[in-house]
Amino acid sequence: MNIGMLELLLEPRWSPYLAGAGIGLLLWCSFLFSNKPLGCSTAFSRTSGMIESAFNPEKVKNLEYYTIFPPVIEWQWMMVVGIIIGSFLSSYISGTFQIIFIPHTFYTFFGDNLLFRFLTALIGGILMGLGARWAWGCTSGHGISGLAQLSLASMVSVIGFFIAGIVTAILLYSL
Repeated sequence: MNIGMLELLLEPRWSPYLAGAGIGLLLWCSFLFSNKPLGCSTAFSRTSGMIESAFNPEKVKNLEYYTIFPPVIEWQWMMVVGIIIGSFLSSYISGTFQIIFIPHTFYTFFGDNLLFRFLTALIGGILMGLGARWAWGCTSGHGISGLAQLSLASMVSVIGFFIAGIVTAILLYSL
């Protein structure tokens, strides 16, 4: 069966090989046109700086971290916006869009307590954000851009991501 390009884009699940090749092309273009690697965790720390600046601009202005990563809207911040819009459009166009507060896997293992689901997502997100800043990059930054550059720090980080993910899954699903 011959699937045209448009029909391929409308599939609910894409081939991981095609998606990986697309990410590789995107990374190549990112380096070619902007000389910048892909990654998005800095956008979240910049956002927290923007929020804090609304309440205490002098404090943020004097923090060393924000002299390195100023709290401004820049290309990584816009990439996060694009990821959100793109994922919505992809799910909507493919007919798989739905709003789910408690995913099936979470429900199966932990029940339907919405507050517990919210708290685990919040705590997990905070820990992931802190880990990304501690590692000087997120999984996409290290796993895609760093590995493409054969960065030793990225290799160590990605190994750490996999170990932490495996240990966490074993702990969570053995409860």
